[in-house]
Amino acid sequence: MKKVFISIIAILSVFGLSSCSDMLESESERQVFDPELDSKTDSLFYALGIMQAMQQLADQYHYTGEMRGDLVKTTTYTDNNLRQLANFSATTANAYDSAYVYYRVINNCNYYIAHRDTTLYTGSDNVTMAEYVGVKTFRAWAYLMLARLYGSVPFYTEPLTSISQIEDSNFPEYTLTEIADALIADLKQYSGQTVPSQATSYSIGTTNWSQSKTVNLPLCYIPVDVILGELCLEAGYYADAAQYLSKYLIDRKITATSYVSSMRTLSRDEQPSDYLSAATGASWSGIFNANATADIITYIPMAVNSLRGTTTTVPEAYGFDYYATSNSETTIDEIQIMPSSTYFDIADSTAYYYFRSVTGGLSQQYVGSTSLGDMRRYAILTEETEGDSTTVWVNKFKSGNIYLYRQTTIWLMLAEALNRLGYPDAAFAILKEGISDRLAEETTTWISQETVSLLTNTYQFLSEANKSVFTSSDVAGIHQHGAGVTSDGAYPGRSGYQLSSEVAKKLEKIYPGGFDNLSRTDPAQFAADSLELVIDAMEDILCDEYAMEFAFEGRRFFDLCRLARHKNDDSPSVYNTTNYGGQWLADKLQYKNPAVDLSVEDNWYLPYK
Repeated sequence: MKKVFISIIAILSVFGLSSCSDMLESESERQVFDPELDSKTDSLFYALGIMQAMQQLADQYHYTGEMRGDLVKTTTYTDNNLRQLANFSATTANAYDSAYVYYRVINNCNYYIAHRDTTLYTGSDNVTMAEYVGVKTFRAWAYLMLARLYGSVPFYTEPLTSISQIEDSNFPEYTLTEIADALIADLKQYSGQTVPSQATSYSIGTTNWSQSKTVNLPLCYIPVDVILGELCLEAGYYADAAQYLSKYLIDRKITATSYVSSMRTLSRDEQPSDYLSAATGASWSGIFNANATADIITYIPMAVNSLRGTTTTVPEAYGFDYYATSNSETTIDEIQIMPSSTYFDIADSTAYYYFRSVTGGLSQQYVGSTSLGDMRRYAILTEETEGDSTTVWVNKFKSGNIYLYRQTTIWLMLAEALNRLGYPDAAFAILKEGISDRLAEETTTWISQETVSLLTNTYQFLSEANKSVFTSSDVAGIHQHGAGVTSDGAYPGRSGYQLSSEVAKKLEKIYPGGFDNLSRTDPAQFAADSLELVIDAMEDILCDEYAMEFAFEGRRFFDLCRLARHKNDDSPSVYNTTNYGGQWLADKLQYKNPAVDLSVEDNWYLPYK
């Protein structure tokens, strides 16, 4: 520990230095060491310094979260550090095993928090609070990541600026839940606070191959209700998680947008083109364009070249040279990370739903389905098959951005919390058609009146004050990002994407007894038969949705571990095991031939250094 903290002290006095070529440059020439944080404007320089520290941990965040998940595989070109992460053989010598990069963020946040004057006003507006809370959320996120990576870590909130502080300190080691408790207690007083809005966007230069790039500065911050919601979800405080996540969505009037994944070219035999309705909605793949802001809540924008700041190796690992000198040289054949068979299995087993017309009937008379799979696969992958081998390029990182949170992330975390609270139909609503005023009309088909009441009175999406925002005309289900017509307006029974059938299919895979003993028609009886089993199956459905929506974004292993812990805590009694979640995780990662037994939670963590 002393080695880590001494390293932090060494950089504290120079970390805030910013050159004119740095991508997050500021006009201030001050250093972080012994700063003045008592004026209205100077402190932005230090917040930018913390964002620079976030850049420096970006690649490690991505690789430790994605390489250990079930959606990727290594190749003959994979760097040995990445290969060790993938098969769980990484030691403290691994290039991506470093607590230091997170403690660097934490200590600089601690210094800012300890010294920032938060009593500065312009008229009745506190001009420092948004930035002050933003720095606290950086610290909370860094601590959450440390706990996810190492299980338990030293926890401290005072700034360390001298060797004597290190020598005399006896920092307590906190587990993930203890860290969550401490951070929630600190942050909940700021719920509802918005992130700073200064310098909305500015150019950070042009890549060597002539792509211009801008940074949207507010998107570099982490909203307080987002991190509060994730901390609560991680710790299993589902009601609080749902409260903070719904508050964020409602306060900012964020509806689940109708993003549509581009369809691949189909032959008439596969699916007659005249059976398809015209797709409407924004392009899902467009979320990942260089300067796109749609759906993005928080990202880490990396430098356009090494002269402009901190660069990233993530695009290159997936087959794209972000720092190439010309457009013709951006594709790399020596791909280090490719999608796993698990990813393709989830994508290919997804039914695609489409409006189908009948001669002499209505233009959209009913919904048909086909085994085309999830279209998000085709939106982000470029696949080339030669002989018996297939080369796959992942296109999410042509922007050079590392994504932490999207609006869709919040909706799916909310679905996870609502499901664990005992409302799997509420979770399914988020996937099927979104939370909207239309749900009140569907209590006789698939959603319960109790759930509609919950979404009206407790989490007030459908209250009188908010139902004009969450209307059926503006809201869509997350699953339709890749699966087509999962909900079809005033005819909820037409689409084959139904709660009862989807849960039944999932349970038949994960529970030996199958689902034949449960009612599949009456929604009230459906849940009453075995709510524990339904919740578990719905959680696996959400796990697949996480896979299709967030694959290759760096959060997969952390999502799997959270779900596994919750399955251990709340697994159905019929499973007759105390380690259902651990075995569930181990089964998902068995294809990687891990060097350790992943049914044991202690083996989920990296060796601490």
